[in-house]
Amino acid sequence: MKVGVLGTGMVGRAIATKLVAVGHETMMGSRTPDNEAASAWVAETGATASHGTFADAAAFGALVVNCTAGSASIDALALAGAEALTGKVVLDLANPLDHSAGFPPTLFVSNTDSLGERIQRAFPDAKVVKSLNTMNCDVMVAPTLVPGDHVVFVSGDDAGAKAEVTSLLESFGWPPDRVVDLGGIETARGPVQYLPLWLRLYGGFGTGTFNIAIARG
Repeated sequence: MKVGVLGTGMVGRAIATKLVAVGHETMMGSRTPDNEAASAWVAETGATASHGTFADAAAFGALVVNCTAGSASIDALALAGAEALTGKVVLDLANPLDHSAGFPPTLFVSNTDSLGERIQRAFPDAKVVKSLNTMNCDVMVAPTLVPGDHVVFVSGDDAGAKAEVTSLLESFGWPPDRVVDLGGIETARGPVQYLPLWLRLYGGFGTGTFNIAIARG
């Protein structure tokens, strides 16, 4: 499958590298066609890796993964182009973090809305699925880094889109019984509310190599 990855930061590079490793042709998108980080990633990764603008990556991918900063996500997707996203699954990993007051950041949307919902409203013809935003990027692509039955959440309105994302997660190493379908895109509000706790755990542990496990009686 051809996949477009929007974003050249740590998350974008981790996801794009894993996608190539599991057999997908992957284009990394950024605001400019000559982005140095994207060029370096292609040079390191090989023949099935390429880079271009957000619009190039969105047009290229049968699936589009949003790995941009949450504050820039809707603008980045607008640059990608609504037409290029029409009918496609948009896997949204971004978090609505406001760093203006320093660490730990706060949330610029929460409680009654979420970034995933805002993206779905802005691009109603895309199939937005929220997932992987509750963990460090290393754990996203290598869940065995954390022992035990820890989980990943998915939220989205389209059942087929969630099934496609679940299959992708399985290729990353997530067993099907550890993929928790929360329901429609509005359920993305729940994982976002966990972020302030995640940030404090990260500060206390000094590492991001941890995740949520669910114990049920």
